[in-house]
Amino acid sequence: MDGDWTAEGVTLVRVCEDVEAPLIGCIAFGLIDRGTNVIQVRPTTLCPLSCIFCSTDAGPKSRSRLAEYMVSLDCLIEAFRSLVRFKGPKRIEAHIDTVGEPATYPKLVELVQALSEVEGVEVVSMQTNAVLLTERLLERLCDAGLDRLNISLQALDPDLAAHMAGTLAYPLERVLRICETLSSLETELLIAPVWLPGVNDGEIPRIIEYAMRVGAGGRWPPLGIQKYEAHKRGRRPKGVKPMSWGRFYRELRALERRYGVKLVLRPEDFGTHRRRMVPVPFRVGERITVRIVAPGWRRGEALGVCGGRSVTLVGMRTFEIGVRVRARVIRNKHNIILAEPV
Repeated sequence: MDGDWTAEGVTLVRVCEDVEAPLIGCIAFGLIDRGTNVIQVRPTTLCPLSCIFCSTDAGPKSRSRLAEYMVSLDCLIEAFRSLVRFKGPKRIEAHIDTVGEPATYPKLVELVQALSEVEGVEVVSMQTNAVLLTERLLERLCDAGLDRLNISLQALDPDLAAHMAGTLAYPLERVLRICETLSSLETELLIAPVWLPGVNDGEIPRIIEYAMRVGAGGRWPPLGIQKYEAHKRGRRPKGVKPMSWGRFYRELRALERRYGVKLVLRPEDFGTHRRRMVPVPFRVGERITVRIVAPGWRRGEALGVCGGRSVTLVGMRTFEIGVRVRARVIRNKHNIILAEPV
């Protein structure tokens, strides 16, 4: 697909090259530790698609993004090794997921290789829409140590798949070819559609049948059906209302009975368990001094640094790089630090 993946007026910021910023603290890039043995690795925010349900308003049609981020490989691996040492170098899963598409990262194979070689890492997995993957790239990722590929596939009907992806150029045949190629590789396939009520209801049974036909699953479940959520800053398809969690699980259990396949997933299905989390340095309500280092991910935001964390400053109509701002912490969960100027 076309390599121009940024919306008009969006700045590409190369973290650890253009700017020095800690790799913990910002939800858009770096590392996320949610207190388990799974470490989320986010090397890029770019995406070639503009899916109509995207929770992060990614892709060329984004109306909210101010900056896209790309993280230096060496910087990312160094920070990852440090985090693994803290959490305990055993039974770690490195999960490459982004607020965009991981395959936009130019050193993706090298990233997988480096993650797989870190002491204590037993699983390297990745979430992808697969539109930028080729059979050759897939083979290289497998050889580098990729254990599982979670492919986000919303529909098998070409027109509906293109509509949901937000582009007529959506290469459904390529995505299906990637799914089918995985059956001959050591990397395992998990198909992860997002279920939009009233949009792709009829496609969910077809996708289940397809996953079973191409040999998805094995060590892990073959499917990870996701419930659509209407995120405040994401895209909300007109007329689509999220299912309740109760209804969602009832529907999944009915499909489980129909197809004899596991669809209601639990952390233990993936070997996920609690593990100590890096301490959060700030309390909600605490006042801190933040040095602005780059444009924020979204409009009205700035990226700052304080206390060894990246900090997202919200409510910033204007800002100047290098300036120090007094701010109040309004969120600190999982070391994702948001603050507002005071």
